[in-house]
Amino acid sequence: MTPAAPHATPDTREDRRTGLALLLGGLLGTLASGVLTYEHLRSLADPAFVPGCDVNAVIGCGDVMTTWQGNLLGFPNMLLGLAGFAALAALGAALAAGAALPRLLWRALWTGLAAGFAFTAWLIGQCLYEIGALCPWCALVWAVVIPLFWYVTRRLSAPGSPLRALPHWLVPLTLYAVVAILVVTRFGGRLLA
Repeated sequence: MTPAAPHATPDTREDRRTGLALLLGGLLGTLASGVLTYEHLRSLADPAFVPGCDVNAVIGCGDVMTTWQGNLLGFPNMLLGLAGFAALAALGAALAAGAALPRLLWRALWTGLAAGFAFTAWLIGQCLYEIGALCPWCALVWAVVIPLFWYVTRRLSAPGSPLRALPHWLVPLTLYAVVAILVVTRFGGRLLA
């Protein structure tokens, strides 16, 4: 007779859900970073190349990729995204499969996501108020980083913490609404022109 499998604890179930979010977010972020890398390389090889995401004067990747903000550390930001999001997807796959991460790795994950969240918030401001353009692939990255940072923050909060009492969807949805209001306030009807 084989021993019965232990029941999943609340932390194990939460880790698996967080893992699925990290896996999905990591894959979407890797996709966005990969497309941006491809478009950037094409534009370097052919100055006449127009990225497929250039829709109008407001919505386009080309204007964002060529700014100093798009190359903050001396190389294109999307290269950070390729590495970072691939790592998130790998950790997410491990968690979703039932792996248990050591506390130190959870803290490192949170630190990386906190840095990514701060960088994302800064880039949102730069796109809206300095560059004056919205990159659709960058917006996908924003849409991924916001909930991932929240879910890992929530996961690491102490049991009984007010963060755990909030519905899991509330903070990401609120931040999406804030970004949408900022975009509409900044660009208005020019988004569709």
